[in-house]
Amino acid sequence: MALKIIVCAKQVPDTNEVKIDPVKNTLIREGVPSILNHDDANALEEALKIKDQYPDTHITVVTMGPPQAKDLLIECMAMGADEGILLSDRALGGSDTWATSNAIAAAVNKIGDYDLIFAGRQAIDGDTAQVGPQVAEKLGLPQVTYVKEFSINGKEVTVKRALEDGYELIKIQLPCVLTAIKELNTPRYMSIGGIYDAVKADIKVWGAKELELDLNTVGLEASPTNVFRSFTPAPKGKGIMLDKDTVEENAHALLEMLQEKYIIA
Repeated sequence: MALKIIVCAKQVPDTNEVKIDPVKNTLIREGVPSILNHDDANALEEALKIKDQYPDTHITVVTMGPPQAKDLLIECMAMGADEGILLSDRALGGSDTWATSNAIAAAVNKIGDYDLIFAGRQAIDGDTAQVGPQVAEKLGLPQVTYVKEFSINGKEVTVKRALEDGYELIKIQLPCVLTAIKELNTPRYMSIGGIYDAVKADIKVWGAKELELDLNTVGLEASPTNVFRSFTPAPKGKGIMLDKDTVEENAHALLEMLQEKYIIA
């Protein structure tokens, strides 16, 4: 069986180096170290596991971002993906989840022939978990989110979907969209040979023109989401250690501290 899989991935800023533009209320990405979004790495790994089982499978990774996002595609190809496509255009800058999903859906339509779309549950720089489901809706595809376990048999996919209080076992037909969580697998490392081949690979770059996008559907001005305020939380103060001789003494000391701060009467 030969499958054609599209993996949606995102290059995100390292969470230890997050900076906010005070005027636009958007993340400052220039000069900030970037990494492959964690859940997207799980989505890619699951696609690669399918390719391990069915070697004729073709994996295309699609990402949207500035020119340096090519590094992410090189990393994904070094892990085993066959092709990388970068959606990059100033017209796409500042897109919220709705506008981003418009661009990604247009890219998927341009690619055309596919069986399965994998994406991560959410990105660590936004935590919305909206783009994958929105892409599915705009493509008119069935979807399952929060995929914890996965198996495929012909055109039928069986997934175990994580819920807050348990799991759902769902069967779904290809083509479909699935979003992965970290419990799905452990992403593999890049290989030396893969790095060598990926660096030499031709990465396609598509802008708004190539995607035939209506500019009223992408970019910061077209995004219906308005960020009221973005900020970096102040670090918490140093904790207090209670080191009395007995549990009872520690409990009594804690009680006195809470009373002094009027937390309890």
